[in-house]
Amino acid sequence: MNNVVMRKVVVTASYQPLSAKSREVASVEVSTPPTNTAVVFFRGDDGTDVPWVPGEYHGFKRINLADLKVKGMPGDVVTLVGGTW
Repeated sequence: MNNVVMRKVVVTASYQPLSAKSREVASVEVSTPPTNTAVVFFRGDDGTDVPWVPGEYHGFKRINLADLKVKGMPGDVVTLVGGTW
């Protein structure tokens, strides 16, 4: 069964996962909208901060959304669009 994933996550000053579930695998396009006021930081695989500027987006195939963790200026957002196909 395929499910659509469309989500807006409001970032906070502390890292948070892009899924509240411990395992949610999907193929998605992740975006930091151009209306954000600051960079959004993703936690890199080595634990470092990876900055995404407003308007940046990347596609991910079959990734566990709980493994993608973000932080930034409170009130800025990250969007996800895709599905479990």
